[in-house]
Amino acid sequence: QPNSALDEDAYKRATSVYLPDRVSPMLPEKISNELCSLRPNEDKFTFSAVFEISTKGNIKKSWLGRTVIHSNQRFTYEDVQKIIEEDKGLYHSEILLLNNLAQKFRANRFKKGAINFSSKEVRFKLDENAKPIGIVVKESKESHQLIEEFMLLANKTVAEYVAKLDKKNPIPFPYRVHDQPDEEKLLPFMAFAKKFGHTFNISTPEKIAESFNSLLEEAKGKPEQQVLEQLGIRTMAKAIYTTKNIGHYGLAFDFYCHFTSPIRRYPDILVHRVLQSCLEGKILLDIKMEEKCKHSSEREKAAMDCERAGNKYKQVEFLKDHLGEIFEGVITGVAGFGFWVETLAHKCEGLVSIVSLSDFDDFRLVESDYCLVGKRSGKVFRMGDKVFIKVIAANLDKRQLDYELQFNNSINDSDEKVKTKSTKKSKAEKKKK
Repeated sequence: QPNSALDEDAYKRATSVYLPDRVSPMLPEKISNELCSLRPNEDKFTFSAVFEISTKGNIKKSWLGRTVIHSNQRFTYEDVQKIIEEDKGLYHSEILLLNNLAQKFRANRFKKGAINFSSKEVRFKLDENAKPIGIVVKESKESHQLIEEFMLLANKTVAEYVAKLDKKNPIPFPYRVHDQPDEEKLLPFMAFAKKFGHTFNISTPEKIAESFNSLLEEAKGKPEQQVLEQLGIRTMAKAIYTTKNIGHYGLAFDFYCHFTSPIRRYPDILVHRVLQSCLEGKILLDIKMEEKCKHSSEREKAAMDCERAGNKYKQVEFLKDHLGEIFEGVITGVAGFGFWVETLAHKCEGLVSIVSLSDFDDFRLVESDYCLVGKRSGKVFRMGDKVFIKVIAANLDKRQLDYELQFNNSINDSDEKVKTKSTKKSKAEKKKK
């Protein structure tokens, strides 16, 4: 209930926080994991967005309202992915139909200008003492996209419904908005992308989105893919909650909100309250809505910072048991004092200090080319380059990793030529023998 002790505490938190070894829930676990969780074979009171959809993915009808639902089965993403790939299993015909529609929605979004940043998440395998014994990098698959697309559909439908109820006197409502990229951030990114042969058009917001999608498609599977995606995301504005709707640039939606997760996000609770009041014809005019939006955005940022710090801590803790081992990685940043490398297998980022390179050469930073260049050898270390590193230090207190470059294993054109020549030479020597 609004203004209850439970509501006040949920508002202060405004979001659940997900750490590698625990969850700090926005609501008590009795509510979030039991009473309000969509557990199988139990009736649950819900708000539902119900759609009639053609096989081509066109929305014929939509309905929003309070319902009682009964879940028949709880699937994991892995369960659903297996059904999609093997075309068999429990409810496989329903799942395949939903997946087919989801892929149509997804393709349509990108046609309209949504930006297709791929997402990779780090997941930790923990022992009974919460110590990391493995790291898995998970990519977005069709099972994830299935859920995502239907959540997006529900979210935008609710936002559009509320927005169009009274255009002259807008209802205070927590929209989820995403502004267009700032030109000041775009220009250096354009220059960097050009180093890899990627062109960029910033004449209109639509052309910017089109350029991003072309670049991301062209870079797939190439060494620079990871760096371009990371830097591309950094050029984007941050999505926030506000009553001032400007649309969602990244999703290419005119109206958008967060409606589907009231257990773990306070703005979703606010959305449910406004929606309920609208459906009942007693429109809720919350004069503090913008203040609540600002607070929710701030708490979301704090939670994300906490989650990143938690992930980094576990990554450092994991590699602390792998000191002296060698891993392949990609250069993700350069500075006058060295460069950062992210391991491909675990996405663990550490610093290769310029001091550790001094025995090989003196390196200087060339900012315009985002690289370090050896004064004598001409050796270049550029963002996007693949290299091999040795883990030499793992500081848990500072959440820092130090790496040492393995020159004999570095991957670049000149090294490949050296390897090719030596391979040919060894084959010739074998023939002589």
